Amino acid sequence: MSLIAVFPGTFDPIHYGHIDIVRRGSILFDQVIVAVYDRPQKNILFSEEERLQMVQKTFEKDENVTVTKYQGLTIDFCKSVDANFIIRGLRVFSDFEHEFRMALANRRMNPNIDTVSLITSEKHTFLSSTTVREIAMLGGDVSSMVPNFVQDALKKQFTD
Repeated sequence: MSLIAVFPGTFDPIHYGHIDIVRRGSILFDQVIVAVYDRPQKNILFSEEERLQMVQKTFEKDENVTVTKYQGLTIDFCKSVDANFIIRGLRVFSDFEHEFRMALANRRMNPNIDTVSLITSEKHTFLSSTTVREIAMLGGDVSSMVPNFVQDALKKQFTD
């Protein structure tokens, strides 16, 4: 039996904190599916296709990482790809409460799918997509937070 995990998110944009969690998860699982949520209920900067392309480019050389988009409940997507695990990253203590409630709700809906939470690397604790977007919007340097092609995409968004 293959251990398959899903790492869901909007990735608007993907940043080094996300990348760290996926790559660490890829050591624990046979396959990690990075699932780009198609219609988040929050304001997003990049289109679904732009977000998907950036995430695909990020992991194009990672052999056991695949990237796809999805819609609907994460738990239903997991079932559709035969994943028994959801990977979540925890940055700060306030993340725990939200992720704990979400893990319990997912477990209630499907007790065969477990949530595995990975504590972010210390150097990424401040990172969030919102932070990256705000810094980039104000002309700040995000080169230590995102890959070069994401930085270029951010610059293009805010200079056009």
